[in-house]
Amino acid sequence: MGANIYKNKKPIIFFLLPAFGFMFVFLYYPFVQNIINSFQNITGLGAAATGWNTPWYGNYVDMFKDPNMWTAFKNTLIMTIATVVGQVGIALVLALLINNIKYGTVFFRIVFFFPIVVSATALGLLFNLIFLYDKGMVNQILELFGIAKLIDWKDEGHALMTMLIPVTWQYVGFYFIILVTGLNGIDEELYEAAAIDGASKWQKIRFISIPLIHNTLCTCAILAVTGALKVFDLPWVMFPKGIPYGNTWLTGTYMYYQTFNASNVDYSSAIAVLIVGLGIILSQTVNMIFKAKDY
Repeated sequence: MGANIYKNKKPIIFFLLPAFGFMFVFLYYPFVQNIINSFQNITGLGAAATGWNTPWYGNYVDMFKDPNMWTAFKNTLIMTIATVVGQVGIALVLALLINNIKYGTVFFRIVFFFPIVVSATALGLLFNLIFLYDKGMVNQILELFGIAKLIDWKDEGHALMTMLIPVTWQYVGFYFIILVTGLNGIDEELYEAAAIDGASKWQKIRFISIPLIHNTLCTCAILAVTGALKVFDLPWVMFPKGIPYGNTWLTGTYMYYQTFNASNVDYSSAIAVLIVGLGIILSQTVNMIFKAKDY
C-alpha cells in the first residue's frame, strides 16, 4: 500500500512549480531580455530602450572592431588555460600528495581550502600590497637576495601575470577538496592488491588513482572553464578600468566597465551574450576532451 503512493506523479508538479517559477523570473527571463537589449539602443542603466540599433546587429559588429574587446577576449582565453592547468593541475598534485600521507591530512585540508573563505575583494587588496613597487613584499624579497631591483609588477610586461597569480591561487583549494573527496572514494583494496603485485606509488597513482577520478577531473575542468569566464571581482580590485595600459581587460571586467562607467548598456549586453556563448563552447570542448568514463 505504501509503495502505491509514489505511482501518482501529479503532486510532483505542485512542488516543482515554485522552483520553475524562480528560475524563470531570475534566470530565463533576464537572459532572454539581455539578448533583446543587445539589439536595442539603451543610453543608461535603468533607462528604457529608445529603439532598435541601426543596424540591429551593430553591437556585435562593434565588438569585432573594438581593440579593448579583443584584448579582453585574449586575456580571458589565457585566464581559462591558466585556471584549468594552474588551479586543477596544482589541486590534483596536492590531492595526490595528501592522499599518500597518514598524519596531518585534516590540517592540510584546512590550510589549502582557506583562500576560498577570504573574499575576492580582500584578496585583491592583499595582493596589491604584495606587488607594490615600493615596500611591496615581493620586491623586498628580491632586493634582500639581490635577485633584481625594484620591479613595477603592474607595468605592461607584468600586469597580466600579476593578475593571474592571485586568481589561480584563490581557487586551488576548491578543486583540491573535490579531488580529495574523489580519491577517498576509491576502495583501499585496489591499492592493497596493487601493492601485492609489486606496484610502486607512482604506478598506483597512474593506473588506479587518476583513472578512477577521471570523471571528477572532468567536472573540475568544466567548472574551471566556466569560472574563468565569470572572473570579475579580484581583477577589478587590482586593475580597475584596465589600468595602467588597458591590457588587463577581461570579458567580465570590460562588460562591467561598459555598463557602469561608459553607460553603454546595450553594448555590455552584447558582451554578456558573448560570455555565455564562450562558456557553452569551451565547456563542451572540455567535455569532449575529458569524456566521462564508466569503470
